[in-house]
This record gives sequence, structure tokens and C-alpha cells, in this order.
Amino acid sequence: MSDKTAIAELHKAFALQKAAFLKDQYPSAASRQADLHKIAGMMMSNRENIRQACKSDFMVHDYGFADVIETLGPAGRAMWVATKVEEWMGDESKELDAQVYGNATAKLHWEPKGVIGALSPFNFPFELSIGPLCEQLAAGNRIIIKPSELSPACSKLIKEMINATFPPDKLDVVLGGVELATEFSTLKWDHLMYTGSPAVGKFVMKACAANLVPVTLELGGKCPAIFLKDGVTEQNIQSIMGSKIMKSAQMCVSIDTVYVHTSQLDALVKGTKDFMKTIAPYSTSAACCGIITDRHLDRLVRLYDEAKKTGAQVIDLEEGQTVNRKTRQMGISLVVNPGKDTGCYKEEIFGPLIVVLTYDDVPGCVAEINAGERPLALYVYSQGQEADIDYIVKNTSSGGVSINTAVVQAAIPSLPFGGIGNSGMGVHHGVEGFREFSNPRGIVRRGTAPDMLAAFYPPYTSALGLADFAFAQAAAAAGAQ
Repeated sequence: MSDKTAIAELHKAFALQKAAFLKDQYPSAASRQADLHKIAGMMMSNRENIRQACKSDFMVHDYGFADVIETLGPAGRAMWVATKVEEWMGDESKELDAQVYGNATAKLHWEPKGVIGALSPFNFPFELSIGPLCEQLAAGNRIIIKPSELSPACSKLIKEMINATFPPDKLDVVLGGVELATEFSTLKWDHLMYTGSPAVGKFVMKACAANLVPVTLELGGKCPAIFLKDGVTEQNIQSIMGSKIMKSAQMCVSIDTVYVHTSQLDALVKGTKDFMKTIAPYSTSAACCGIITDRHLDRLVRLYDEAKKTGAQVIDLEEGQTVNRKTRQMGISLVVNPGKDTGCYKEEIFGPLIVVLTYDDVPGCVAEINAGERPLALYVYSQGQEADIDYIVKNTSSGGVSINTAVVQAAIPSLPFGGIGNSGMGVHHGVEGFREFSNPRGIVRRGTAPDMLAAFYPPYTSALGLADFAFAQAAAAAGAQ
């Protein structure tokens, strides 16, 4: 089906918001707070609709998880940001040299960027489309969202919710497929945010570069978890397994690869099996989220089969677990020491397979991680090997780090969330997110007291005198040392 109509709607919405922004380029704090309160109210009043939309798209989706992550997450974030708007909007005074500038003043003023485009993903359809609106609206912008076509029920509901809550010249949603997404990236946005894969992120950035549109790219990668020798504990295994179960690991910060000391491999395997027994039957329950499409499920099965055929030890963590094609549910399996040429080793898993790699020393483990792309998240588990924890943190690079837990760094509203290198650029959440979607505008006002600004005008005789004095002072200081 062609996106021709959707593309026309996009251009119309874009022109409408551009015109509206020119009429109100600096919304008041009260206006921004009102928008954030609308976001919170919109989410809270659609609890059941969000539950049903998630279930429709994923086939199986736990209602409690939808409540906490997809509904309460954005609502709570909006309310917290509303309490910070006035503080974040405040101008920042900058230091001036009184000898040169007299009593002039300089300040940094955070102004809205304008009209922002947002390409959001399927995996957390509400959290990752509505959530970033909090900082974007706090910064005074207008936004058009293009949610994923892979989660049509959720995308349709997002449009209905937004259109019922906001005028289209403030906030709007366009629905469509690849054609629309491609066109979306070519518009002359004041900023564009994309959440998805690094491969698509490169196309988006290239399209934006044609118009010099600044981008925030929230991508992904193979997020590693390192278990130090003392790290294989019941609590830490609960952490990795609990985070891996979230959305069946269709999550950019999900643990992709676990590095465990060779001596602790058996303990890790036993611990993961024991944990799964405590939540059995998992793979047939509502807690086991369905994979988003048949195509995505086929890819995961292909990775699983390839690992087995190429000699990796593949361990199903539930007895008799199978892939349910009807519900698109897939149980969790460990893939121990797969070959470096296999998909499990090279690709971001984005599903319920955990690659387990053994190591003999921490520097070697760190070297292997650094040989790959910089991940969106890195996790370290230990009960007290502080020197090793410090070594890992200081000798790796990632978007975020959690120690003795996982995923939490991406959920805290006050902590900036973003990637580095292949895992993305830019951030949202917190004051850093507000600044991401703002223009830091420097403003100087000349004072009334005498200054030296005339030295910068021709014939530059005053400037020469100042320069001679500065060089003489520098030479004298050097000679005194």
C-alpha cells in the first residue's frame, strides 16, 4: 500500500507547525508545564487501551508490564519534568574579563529549536515515542512523531491519543511505512530523533546531513555483562534473567553477551536454570512477550539453529521449551562460546538468546569488548572486586553503565540516556535531554562602564599596545619560573 497520502499529510503538518512556531518561539514555563500535565493525564486515562494495543501487536504482552513501563513510565516522567521546567529554562551567567569588557554581561539562554521530527520504534511503542516528548516539550518545541509500522495497533492508538489531547500545530502523528519514513528524514527539521538500528540510523543521518539537520540517534548493539569471579550470585542472576525477560529481550539495552570467568561457567548455568524454575512455566505464560513479527521470530530461530549446527553449546533453560509460532513466543536459551563467525557472536541478538563467553583474565575480557563497537550499555557484576570494577569502567566505553544491576540506567528520568559511536549520539532524559532539544544561545549586553572594545576597531594602535603589554607580561612570567 502506497504512503502517498501519508506523505502529503506529513508535509501539511510540517508546514502548519513551522508557521505556528514562528508565532510563538518562546513558550512560557506555564505553557510547557501544562503540556506536560496533558501528557501525564493522557497516559493515565488510556491504561486499558494501551494494554490491549500492546497485546494486539505482540500477541502476548503482560498487562502489568504494560502498566508499569508503557503507561506509568511516561506519565511519571512528564510529571517530574514539569517540576523542573522553570529551573531548566533559567539563563546561565557567564564570566567576563572586566578589564576588557567593563561591566558588560554575558549569559546562556536556552531557546527552543523549533519543529522536531521523531521516528520511534516498535519495541516500547509508548515509552519511546511519548517518553522523549517530555524533554522536547519542556524545551518549548513542536513535534511530529512517525511511530513504527511494525506495531500498528500501538501506533494507531498513539495517533488517537495525541490528536485528542493536542492541537496539530503543537503535536501530531503520521502513520505509514518505509516510504513515509524515508520521506520523513528528508524534511528540514530543526532536529530529528531516531530510535532503532545502527544500519537504519546511518541512512537517517545521511538524509539529515543534506539539510544540516542535527540528530539524536538512539541505536543499540551487543550490550555486554561481565561477571567477575565473585559475581555469580543468586541476586545477580535474577538481575540478568529478569532484565532479559523484559519484552523477550526486544530491548536495546538488554544484555546480549555475558562474560563469565571460566571457573564460574557451571555455576552460572546452574543459577540460570534454578531461576527459571522459580517462574515456570515461563515460555507459555503472559510474562513471555511475543516476538513482534514472524520475520523477527524466524531470524532468532535461525540464530539458534546456526549456533547448534556450528558446535556451540546451546542450553534451553526450561525443560521441553519450544517455539510457539501461533503466539510467537520463544523460551530463553544460553549459547555458550559460539564461533566468532556465527550470527550469535556478530549480531545484536534482540531476543531471548544469551551469548555466554568464558574468559580467564579481566584485561583479556576488556580487550575483546573493545575490539567490537562501543555498546549502548555495559554491566558489571561483583560483590567486592572494586579494583576490577574500576578497571573495567575506566578501560571501556559505552552509552551507560550499571553495576550489580541491569537496564536501570536507562529508566532514571534524571540520568541522561544515549549511546556513543555505533550505539548512537545525543541523549534524552533529564536536563541533558532538555538541552539536547534546545539551542544554547549566547547573549552579551555591553555595559555602561569604560571598556577596551574600541581596541578591536581600526587603526588597531590600541590593540598593538595591548598585545605588546600581554607578550611582555608572558615573557616576564616565563623568566621568573
